[in-house]
Amino acid sequence: MKEKGNIGVTTENIFPVIKKFLYSDHEIFIREIVSNAVDATQKLRTLASKGELKEEAGDLTVRVSIDKKAGTLTVSDRGIGMTAEEIDKYINQIAFSGANDFLDKYKDDANAIIGHFGLGFYSAFMVSKKVEIVTKSWQEGAQAVKWSCDGSPEYKIEDAKREDRGTDIIMYIDDDCKDFLDENKVEGLLKKYCHFLPITVAFGKKKEWKDGKQVETEEDNVINDTTPLWTKKPSELKDEDYKKFYRELYPMADEPLFWIHLNVDYPFHLTGVLYFPKVKSNFDLQKNKIQLYCNQVFVTDSVEGIVPDFLTLLHGVIDSPDIPLNVSRSYLQSDQNVKKISTYISKKVSDRLSSLFKNDRKDFEAKWDNIKIFIHYGMLSENDFYDKANKFALFKDTDGKFYTYEEYQTLIKDNQTDKDGNLIYLYAQNKDDQFTYIQTAEAKGYNVLLMDGELDAAMVGLFEQKLEKARFTRVDSDVIDRLIVKKDSTKEELPEAQKEVLTSVFQTQMPNLSSNGENGKAGYEFHVEAQALGETSAPVTITQSEYMRRMKDMARLQPGMAFYGEMPDMLNIVLNTDHKLVKNVLEESEKSVSEFLKPIDAEIAGLSARRDAINQQNKDLKWDEIPQERKDELSKTEKDIEEQRAKKTTIIGNYAKDNKVVHQLIDLALLQNGLLRGEALSQFIQRSIDLI
Repeated sequence: MKEKGNIGVTTENIFPVIKKFLYSDHEIFIREIVSNAVDATQKLRTLASKGELKEEAGDLTVRVSIDKKAGTLTVSDRGIGMTAEEIDKYINQIAFSGANDFLDKYKDDANAIIGHFGLGFYSAFMVSKKVEIVTKSWQEGAQAVKWSCDGSPEYKIEDAKREDRGTDIIMYIDDDCKDFLDENKVEGLLKKYCHFLPITVAFGKKKEWKDGKQVETEEDNVINDTTPLWTKKPSELKDEDYKKFYRELYPMADEPLFWIHLNVDYPFHLTGVLYFPKVKSNFDLQKNKIQLYCNQVFVTDSVEGIVPDFLTLLHGVIDSPDIPLNVSRSYLQSDQNVKKISTYISKKVSDRLSSLFKNDRKDFEAKWDNIKIFIHYGMLSENDFYDKANKFALFKDTDGKFYTYEEYQTLIKDNQTDKDGNLIYLYAQNKDDQFTYIQTAEAKGYNVLLMDGELDAAMVGLFEQKLEKARFTRVDSDVIDRLIVKKDSTKEELPEAQKEVLTSVFQTQMPNLSSNGENGKAGYEFHVEAQALGETSAPVTITQSEYMRRMKDMARLQPGMAFYGEMPDMLNIVLNTDHKLVKNVLEESEKSVSEFLKPIDAEIAGLSARRDAINQQNKDLKWDEIPQERKDELSKTEKDIEEQRAKKTTIIGNYAKDNKVVHQLIDLALLQNGLLRGEALSQFIQRSIDLI
């Protein structure tokens, strides 16, 4: 027989459409063509199992081969083959209506085009200038036929010679796609898309070194594992089997912490294995390490929408025939099966974690630092997961002890409840940097949590929402007596005039760290205050506002809060007015500057009285009702007050710059917080030697 005709499409020419809109994903043609060969082979197996095949099934290997001289890539199978009538039905008649709407809707999504319109075979034209099909049906007495098409709507079909049943797809690779004639390239794609196909796929012969060069052996170069681990029952597998499979998937990765074997038949079909990877640092965290398969055919490693977002950090394999081989993102977002699968996976993971915690808490605690980022991510992103995870999620304190949330609440409620009934959770983010503050808190009988994870800044906010009457405070955010206020202070404070002198002495000598610092930091700004903290407390303590520091922490996680990250760190310098050294500084300062300050204080007092009198006159008037002369007088008075205060600050600063004790106390506090470096550190060392 010999026949010519036009392919049944409603567009004038389907092939430019395929090349134009599928080009970015053109490598998937290998998946489509090999998958078709595997489907044909599986159908033959079914016929054989029913006794309908009259001959021996024999070797069913799907073979992929390259002929560089002819410029062809061929995929051959010994499946059910096709008759001329079947070619006309399955190849020539493409259901391809509504072409214009289709192009607009799917032009950016190659998978959607192929899957939605049944164009699997036609993906071959993405890389081919000509495609031939040589096929012979399994049916008794069938005539082998050859179909060919050069990329136009015209095809040719004629009788052919083929001794055996099955199909050869011969692709004449286009000039701009010659890389698909490279053995390494093709083998890499076969391993990517066909690594776990259920029918053996061979690509040429294995090679070995002989006489200084590689030569082919007689053994097939099989590129796939037809019975991957996830297709087996968990009862058949040992721990080493799971670890071996993980090494096969991720050859360079460390051994996984543990795994979850997924196996469900209703209300959808799903198998797979998910691994919790060992994370050396947060830089190791990567999404898209889970591979999605449909009946062992690789679909994608971009699994957002199928796997809950927080679990995209896991590694492993998911296989479900209920997720179409060719799927678009819009489909994923709306498909009910996909949503059910996502919910199931989340529940399966939480059940597994709960089981690990209950059955071997010691081992769970040993793994906590590695798995907490996955658990915290889930708690932050899914309310349902938080409700399950808060039963097994842990707090870890600075001594390395672990507690469930309920256990920790019981531990601290007696000693860490403030005067308003709030339970105060003290925490440190760096045990070494905040060592002195931790030590001071522990001396008070307080327990301090270690919250040094990437997501712990966000978790603090979540805990304050979820835990009843709970407040989280970093241990260096205030002096110890103000971290947990149990009653109103009864300590005697300095008179305001003395406070002003003392704070100015120190404020004028604080280093200028407010310009752009190291590693893009915005630097530091200091605010000095004086408070009676007891004779045994440190003379000078540096604290950082919990609110501002927390906002800066969140700025690193949320781009929308980046402006907080550009602000300088606001540090409080707290002077302990009960400490002997601070008392001495105040006493000496007053002796040295009081005579110089008296006329300035008198001038400020007079100007302040004048300002108060003007404000009294204006108190019942709107701003636009106040006479301009009075506005000008008020402005001048304010300016004069500021000038006198500046004089006062200059006098105090000139005195303080030569006070070695003041500089030593400041530098000790800076040193304790890792803020003393360079020339300042060298000067501190020399001053320390001089003082000794």
